[in-house]
Amino acid sequence: MTQHSSAVQSEIDDFMQGLVRRNPGESDFHQAVHEVAETIIPYIQDKPIYKEARVLERMTEPDRIVSFRVCWEDDSGNVRVNRGYRVQCNNAIGPYKGGLRFHHDVTLSTLKFLAFEQTFKNSLTGLPMGGGKGGSDFNPKGKSDREVMRFCQAFMTQLFRHIGADTDVPAGDIGVGAREIGYMFGQHKRLTNEFTGILTGKGLEYGGSLVRTEATGFGAVYMLEDMLKVRSQSIEGKTAVVSGSGNVATYASKKLIELGAKVVTLSDSSGFIHDPEGIDEDKLAYVLDLKNVKRGRISEYVSEYPQASFHAGERPWHVPCDLAFPCATQNELHEEDALALVKNGCIAVSEGANMPTTAGGVEVFQKARIMYAPSKAANAGGVAVSGLEMSQNSARISWDETNLNRQLRNIMQTIHDNCLEFGQDPGDDYIDYVRGANIAGFNKVANAMIAYGVI
Repeated sequence: MTQHSSAVQSEIDDFMQGLVRRNPGESDFHQAVHEVAETIIPYIQDKPIYKEARVLERMTEPDRIVSFRVCWEDDSGNVRVNRGYRVQCNNAIGPYKGGLRFHHDVTLSTLKFLAFEQTFKNSLTGLPMGGGKGGSDFNPKGKSDREVMRFCQAFMTQLFRHIGADTDVPAGDIGVGAREIGYMFGQHKRLTNEFTGILTGKGLEYGGSLVRTEATGFGAVYMLEDMLKVRSQSIEGKTAVVSGSGNVATYASKKLIELGAKVVTLSDSSGFIHDPEGIDEDKLAYVLDLKNVKRGRISEYVSEYPQASFHAGERPWHVPCDLAFPCATQNELHEEDALALVKNGCIAVSEGANMPTTAGGVEVFQKARIMYAPSKAANAGGVAVSGLEMSQNSARISWDETNLNRQLRNIMQTIHDNCLEFGQDPGDDYIDYVRGANIAGFNKVANAMIAYGVI
């Protein structure tokens, strides 16, 4: 981590004390803002226009937060009550854009951190999208299709008045896949009598985009590929550990395998599997069927492939590797995990999940000077293709897979190059991708906010 002068550090501390006082108990949000403040406050010391306009203070206060009750009936006729949210953080450069998360652990703190991160991530893509996030403490696991449908319809009945193609375009996230998007899109169409692109991640039959499912995982690999190229290295022949077994993890694994890497781990909330022989395309196809069709647990992998081992209640970060891809959830990679990765020879980390590394873990990576791509840069591929889906919907067209893959690859290259521009000091070959991503994302949003005056 960069060492700041006492005056700058005091300014960072004062800023954070004010933020914590205004947002008590929201630890995820505090963590996300602190990581940005550590780089942006030093950056704007000689740029009084940003300081006088109090741009960072304005960025950390969402434009609005909508909270609402969601009532629905389960299959037994019992009335159930959940809470829904939409955090509309910043729309300086485009309509609010960000996913909906359905999970029993969803809190306002989580959604505020995700919406804040989304603002920077969307800026990095170069597409005209602001930052937002939403969701509910509803857990779709264990619910029937009809229960999920009734909840989604009730959720959209409350949300629809706050979103629109030119206002706010939600997408999927944890717990919100094609099924949930379909139910919500149908309810919006019923309520408004309009067929508009108010959600992304839709089915191909009704305005969805090719490559969207693969985009986040592919993008995380493309980011790391570009990081390695700077050092005249490639992915081929390297060993990778991956956490998670959802879309991000499986499609990151798919791209890694295509590029010649050996993927040796996958995980879910029950633990991780380690396959020292490597997870090839056939094994990955088994995992995709297991998780997406049979909705099974990753532990079942070892029954099909007995050479692998299952480690209950553990994460894969102590397995020796060259490359690490945390693709499961926030704060899954702790300081001791980061130390183990560095000790075991890991040279690069690319985050597929949102803020999966704790502040202590990030500091370990940076002190060790290994290549580390934060989530706001590395996992921007998903929202990039969501933005391309919005463009297709607006024009009433559909682009082919080749075109979309090319655009995704170009966007990730641009993100990497922007991080490189702002993340490297003269005479130092180390690239601070955290600083680079924060500054590159900040500049575009900040300049737009200043152009509008004080609003």
